[in-house]
Amino acid sequence: MIPTAFDYESPSTVEEALSLLTRGDDEVKVLAGGQSLIPVMKLRMAAPELLVDLGRIDQLKGVSDDGDVLTIGAMTPHHDVATDPRVAQHAGLITQATQTVADPQVRHRGTFGGSLVHADPAGDMPAVTLALDAEFVIAGATGTRTVPANEFFVDFFTTAVGEDEILTHVRVPKYTGWGASYQKFTRVAQQWSIVASGAAVRVESGMIAEARIGLTNMGSTPIRARTAEQALAGCPVDQGRIEQATIPADEGTDPPTDANGDAAYRRHLATVLTARAVLAAAS
Repeated sequence: MIPTAFDYESPSTVEEALSLLTRGDDEVKVLAGGQSLIPVMKLRMAAPELLVDLGRIDQLKGVSDDGDVLTIGAMTPHHDVATDPRVAQHAGLITQATQTVADPQVRHRGTFGGSLVHADPAGDMPAVTLALDAEFVIAGATGTRTVPANEFFVDFFTTAVGEDEILTHVRVPKYTGWGASYQKFTRVAQQWSIVASGAAVRVESGMIAEARIGLTNMGSTPIRARTAEQALAGCPVDQGRIEQATIPADEGTDPPTDANGDAAYRRHLATVLTARAVLAAAS
């Protein structure tokens, strides 16, 4: 199928884009990389009257080192994030997760911020930004506001970004010297995560001093495995001890049941993948 007819605008500044979002009574959609929106429009599951393309707004692109945090522009392609040495050094979990997104073509077109605002529970970016306590900078008609990751993801395909707002940047605290691993389970290559677990771990003298764990596709939003994080504090870098400490990784989850597996299967996967992620990160 092909989309219904729509108007198209390509502003060059955030201010221009915001003014278009409140233009008349038209149903407006923001276009980032288009890897999620365009297929939905082709299926006519979305039929915007106006499409606002953010691709010409250079201020929304790129990675910068801002002291204690890395700032990633919402329109930065996945490929640029995955290959940026500063992200690899200070937020390795994001590097690892981004490298698993779809295929090279999608990673060159899809954007970091677009995947976050899309908020697919099976998407890879939400869980790792949650695990790393990222902050989201959102622009609106009255100015900008900053939302922490634990308040950004609201429900299925729903975030704190309003219809008349735009995600501009994501600020990620630095985790320099931490190990990281993103363990993603799929049946076929380039599939959405059936379940995934991302871990960032700080090791001191052979013991896990701190751990941060985010789970993908284990509920309507990404989930932080806080009970497992607490159990890992002070745990030696030993496979058996790590497997024991990560048993409660599925606590508080509400995974879906579909053709890829039922809820019990996904809970089992979450504990197995979390143990693997923590061990790989700690090693």
